[in-house]
Amino acid sequence: MSIQSLPNLWLLSDARNDDALEGALIRLPAGSGFVFRHYHLAPEQRRERFEMLRSICCSKNHLAILSGDGETAREWGADGIYGAPPKLGNAAGMLRLATAHDSGDIAAAQAAGADAIMLSPVFPTRSHPEADVLGIDGFHALAAQASLPVIALGGMTAERARDLGVTRWAAIDGLS
Repeated sequence: MSIQSLPNLWLLSDARNDDALEGALIRLPAGSGFVFRHYHLAPEQRRERFEMLRSICCSKNHLAILSGDGETAREWGADGIYGAPPKLGNAAGMLRLATAHDSGDIAAAQAAGADAIMLSPVFPTRSHPEADVLGIDGFHALAAQASLPVIALGGMTAERARDLGVTRWAAIDGLS
């Protein structure tokens, strides 16, 4: 995937935004990205939920990314995988989104051949209320170390993306 075709806007799933996902996916601009996590579901239920949401993604030309391994992502018809850099190795030929929280994670993502990095948490977030946040300066300092596209994650909203000066960002609550 080229950098130009990497979506700017990403919605991540979570147990707490599950009821709002259909509407959120429909409201996203065409060609956005969706990362399906849903770790709270049993495997069969997780696959069924992914397939239903993937059908909405297909209708809106969104990318549907699975948090998981490459083999499962291929089997489920996902466009790629999302996860920690060491887990990206089995997804050659698919979009690989690495999670990163510090310079070591950024280096590992680059070494693993990730296509982009989701750098977090930029701002306070309900997902990890006690986590230290990067803030604007910390985000930019880490993002400058990456040779890959960086997607801001963690407490993000459209207003915070403008304040941060980024076009690529992702959210759970901020988009659902």
